[in-house]
Amino acid sequence: MPWKHETPMDQRIKLVGEWLSGNYSKTALSKRFGVSRVTVNKWLSRYEEAGLRGLEERSRAPKSCPHQTHKAVATKLIEAKLQHMDWGPKKLVCYLSTKWPQIQWPAPSTAGEILRRQGLVRAKSRRSRTPPYGQPFRDCEAPNQVWSVDYKGQFKTGDGCWCYPLTVTDNASRYLLLCRGLHRPRLQETQPWFEWVFREYGLPNAIRSDNGSPFASVGLGGLSALSVWWIKLGIVPERIKPGRPDQNGRHERMHRSLKAATLKPPAQDLHQQQAVFNAFRQEFNTERPHEALQMETPASRYYASLRSYPETLPEIDYGDDFEVRRVRSNGEIKWQGQRLYVSEALVGEWVGLKETDSNQWELYFSSHHIGNLNPKNKRFETPKV
Repeated sequence: MPWKHETPMDQRIKLVGEWLSGNYSKTALSKRFGVSRVTVNKWLSRYEEAGLRGLEERSRAPKSCPHQTHKAVATKLIEAKLQHMDWGPKKLVCYLSTKWPQIQWPAPSTAGEILRRQGLVRAKSRRSRTPPYGQPFRDCEAPNQVWSVDYKGQFKTGDGCWCYPLTVTDNASRYLLLCRGLHRPRLQETQPWFEWVFREYGLPNAIRSDNGSPFASVGLGGLSALSVWWIKLGIVPERIKPGRPDQNGRHERMHRSLKAATLKPPAQDLHQQQAVFNAFRQEFNTERPHEALQMETPASRYYASLRSYPETLPEIDYGDDFEVRRVRSNGEIKWQGQRLYVSEALVGEWVGLKETDSNQWELYFSSHHIGNLNPKNKRFETPKV
């Protein structure tokens, strides 16, 4: 008979009473109360030792913990943390061990737990990452098939102001289309210079970049306002994998030459630095032989694109098998009576939804497949690579 309506203490008292009556064996008591013989022996032994008080629950906490950190040690650890708030447990334990080698300090993991209980450790926020690029890179056999773009590492000019060099190259000819020092790597400063280079040299088929702003974002499909503009111009935005600059190796190699020739030391101000960049670009394109080009110059291999920059952006034409929706000011579309979030980079743009053979819905911007509708949570997710 299992214990149901009475408290465990009531059941223990009844067990002892029926044992003392002499009417039940330990085996019979075990079956009657639904417990093991070991449990019956435990409570009978405790009753013999301490009477009814022996039937009360006892603390299961160990009487001693050989691994417990001494209070004085924990106090020193906390004091050290308060003096060095930017130090982690590993640095703190190393510092304290050097200062007081005679004390047995806890492991960094234990130190971290002590500091966490005192509210001295901030939980790491999960960093949003740009979704991976899911299409193969295009060939770079002829000029204007693929351009590469990046912001060369920022540096300070002699007057203490930051300079962010925006660089654009043609991958086939290695021609340096643009090298412009900007105050900030923002869309507002970047886009006008892309408009200049498009007007000067026409449009490429694709532009390859890293995953940083303003070229990409952590949103659906990795789209940013800049890459949305490229797509509307008929340019495919390609993104290298994070931590793989070798996938844009031709451009990175140019950056090495740029740094060696123009930044040792930097010029006094941005205006003078730009003059240095202009001189480097002229020499790099027209005078400097390039080994990958059989010692010819980039200018001897490059020619402008036949695709000219349009004065007005062309309308995106979705086929009859698409359901078309406009992205609202909050980045959402209305779909089958529900509001679904797409991307703030696409605010004001028309997107197309296409049903697949498996009754799934794919989201497109122009010809770019940027997301799939998850039927469970009704959210768009970047297509898996």
